[in-house]
Amino acid sequence: MLSIGEMARRTGVKVPTIRYYEQMGLIEEAERSEGNQRRYTRRDLERLTFIRHARDLGFEIDMIRELIALNQHPEAPCENADRIAAVHLSGVREKIEKLKKLEHELERIVSHCDGGHRIEDCYVIRALSDHGLCDHEH
Repeated sequence: MLSIGEMARRTGVKVPTIRYYEQMGLIEEAERSEGNQRRYTRRDLERLTFIRHARDLGFEIDMIRELIALNQHPEAPCENADRIAAVHLSGVREKIEKLKKLEHELERIVSHCDGGHRIEDCYVIRALSDHGLCDHEH
């Protein structure tokens, strides 16, 4: 049995976050010692490791909850897990495209200013004040 501190140390998940995941039902409610301390099993550690990795990859809590539910049926086909990952990948790609547009626009704005002007003449300040000075939507 593992203490909550040991779970945190092994997974890199902070203690309050472990409590939160327990409260949300992502990990089972821990058994309690005679001193009322939480005690976790190896299975809880594996689940928390799974959740941590999924969060590191940007999966939303609802997606993780669904993946955990799917994992309860090891004999089932994995098409739903594939679908969840594909939806997430699509969202990541959309964010990347938005970030590329944002990067381009910021590069363009910065390139118009050499820092040698007064603030009242600064292109960065003007561009941030007037969306019409942007090349495109971002």
